[in-house]
Amino acid sequence: MRLNRDISAIKNRKTDADESVIASVQAIINDVRKNGDAALRRYAEKFDGFKGANLTVTDAERTKVLERLHCNAANLTEKPSDGTFDWVASNGAGGDDYFRILHRAAERIRDFHKNQLEKSWSIYKEDGVMMGQIVRPLERVAIYVPGGTAVLTSTLLMCAVPAQLAGVKEIVIFTPVKENDTVSDEIIQAATGCGVTEIYKIGGVHAIAAAAYGTETIPKVDKIVGPGSVFVATAKRLVYGVVDIDMVAGPSDVLVIADETANPKYVAADLLSQAEHDTLASSILVTTSEKLITEVEAEIDRQMKYLKRGEIIKESLADFGAAVLVGSIEEAFDISNDLAPEHLEILTKDPLSHLPKIKNAGSVFLGEHTPEPLGDYMSGTNHVLPTGGTAKFYSPLGVYDFVKYSSYSYYPPTALAELKDDVANFALSEGLDAHANSVKVRFE
Repeated sequence: MRLNRDISAIKNRKTDADESVIASVQAIINDVRKNGDAALRRYAEKFDGFKGANLTVTDAERTKVLERLHCNAANLTEKPSDGTFDWVASNGAGGDDYFRILHRAAERIRDFHKNQLEKSWSIYKEDGVMMGQIVRPLERVAIYVPGGTAVLTSTLLMCAVPAQLAGVKEIVIFTPVKENDTVSDEIIQAATGCGVTEIYKIGGVHAIAAAAYGTETIPKVDKIVGPGSVFVATAKRLVYGVVDIDMVAGPSDVLVIADETANPKYVAADLLSQAEHDTLASSILVTTSEKLITEVEAEIDRQMKYLKRGEIIKESLADFGAAVLVGSIEEAFDISNDLAPEHLEILTKDPLSHLPKIKNAGSVFLGEHTPEPLGDYMSGTNHVLPTGGTAKFYSPLGVYDFVKYSSYSYYPPTALAELKDDVANFALSEGLDAHANSVKVRFE
């Protein structure tokens, strides 16, 4: 498969919703805001076929799933505070190894993100002035877990663990039902392992509206995190300001910078792994080796024959895949910094030496044994990342996304007296005499 030789199509990739999508999303949000649970049930039945009595996963439902999968529910603790899986899976067929994998992933996510914890601080000055910053966790956060072609339990962990490390008291999950009005087993397992027990059987735009505004049975949240379709992303954009959101995520992308030492088999496999996400996903190779491009294209053809999502991959690569030949590694990094990729792989002879060249990237993967899927599941770095070039000004999801900051100050009379004239004159220069008066009256 011959990849595109320029990146103009990728740079102009349209990811914003059109007017018709915005209008339909706004209508659903307005309906849920006005009619609450009744609207939720209507949309849940219309879009997901949900006709159940409970909008939440009950304790009985959760226990039934865990017992069927041979998880010993008696060993569960209610709410681990540090994002670890504080429970034990009993021996037996049906899930023991999956539990082990979830536990290992959560531990590695925790080990990375605990370094992001921040503390409140204070300054004390000789004139009696005190000032500082208070760091507090958000109270209630919603994690949106898509229920489409892939059940993203990994994203659930990526969102829940940092939130727990930050100290968020209430973490809830919104996810659409699969069949028989049930939430997927994998989501229940991962959520329970993280200590998240409040799961709503609602997906799509109506879930975002319920989280943002609340209904009769669903309390509103302070922040919504997690990926979704263009409709979900649009809904998050429209409710921003009523609640906070992590980011407005678009289709995923990867950029691989490689030299003549790169293994074409590895490069092809990494481009394919990104392309299988979505037909709008973007996979780009920037290299100093024309031979590598030819070999990578041959490897893509060979490997794609064995992949289940071949049709999605083929369309993604045809529309948004590219191989760009450059004259130097420096030129490759200029292109990368301009595109600001979500994922950046460095497959060169000495990858670590290039780290200072990177200005804009969501997550960076150095060397041929650090493929991007490692970051998706097990490296510990977060995979909720800025897409569509927004890595120029957004950061990966982290503990800092689940806290808020308040500044404070205390001035004794003598300290204010020393500044009163400057404060008053500054205020008067802006035409705000009431501001000036607020200081003056204290010394009349």
